[in-house]
Amino acid sequence: MANGMRDRVFLAVVAVSALMIAVAQAQPPQQPPGGGRGGRGGGQITSPRNAYPDRPPGDPEAIARGKALYGVNCQFCHGADTRGGDSGPSLLRSGTVLDDQRGELMAPVIQNGRTDRGMPKFAFNTDQIADIAAFIHTFRAAGYDESRQKPPSIVVGDANAGEAYFASRCAACHSTSGDLKGLASKVTDERLLQQTWLMPGTGGGRGNTSPVTVKPARVTVTLPSGEKVSGTLDRIDDFVVSLKTDDGAFRSFKTFSTTPGAKLPEVQLQDPLQPHRDMLRVYTDADIHNVTAYLVTLK
Repeated sequence: MANGMRDRVFLAVVAVSALMIAVAQAQPPQQPPGGGRGGRGGGQITSPRNAYPDRPPGDPEAIARGKALYGVNCQFCHGADTRGGDSGPSLLRSGTVLDDQRGELMAPVIQNGRTDRGMPKFAFNTDQIADIAAFIHTFRAAGYDESRQKPPSIVVGDANAGEAYFASRCAACHSTSGDLKGLASKVTDERLLQQTWLMPGTGGGRGNTSPVTVKPARVTVTLPSGEKVSGTLDRIDDFVVSLKTDDGAFRSFKTFSTTPGAKLPEVQLQDPLQPHRDMLRVYTDADIHNVTAYLVTLK
């Protein structure tokens, strides 16, 4: 009887084991949380995303419109080739740009700005942003050499038209026989020259020095008490203005309050580049090329 019982128990154990093996073989293998193949504690091996997508050719008209908008509003910070400059980051390998298709990912950044990083808001509509995106997407992030290919010359404008434009818009502050005398001999790189006159002080590009030194912006803050605090501007946005006084002290003031009727400081900004900033929204692409063609003649 004892032997018969042992035989029945043995057969039952074998049957249960066979069933468990069959169930395990019928299920897909489970990956441990955060583990699996791929090295020490690495996740499951997957195909990497296409870091530098190959895009189909864009609409030439949209690209031309986007180039004009970019040249006036974005180029002085992000560079003519989207590789960035002293005051703006490169867009060439930006994840937002690489994942973007028609401006849908760029739109929130462009329309809302990044005031904490010095980028203002731009009131572009969806179509305008799609045009800017079409132009930016013409720069393919594929390799060091390809990304730095330069055209033979950017001087494609009409120098006579540029001279007329300079006389009507620029001569009130600048003189070709005074502060700009021999400009093209001092700044021989045509691209650097164009970037410099569009926004003085930012033309050097990443890793280079701008050929123009611009005095820093100053600010005067008038407190509700009537006290005035002046100094070199450190930072200004929708909520705070900070400055360095002439004796070296740093001061910061709130310019926004949620309390109804709260008295706030008055801020007066003296920015030597404000006329240039104002003109950036006025230039057409042709104006920029024409003025550049004129300035390169100032040997």
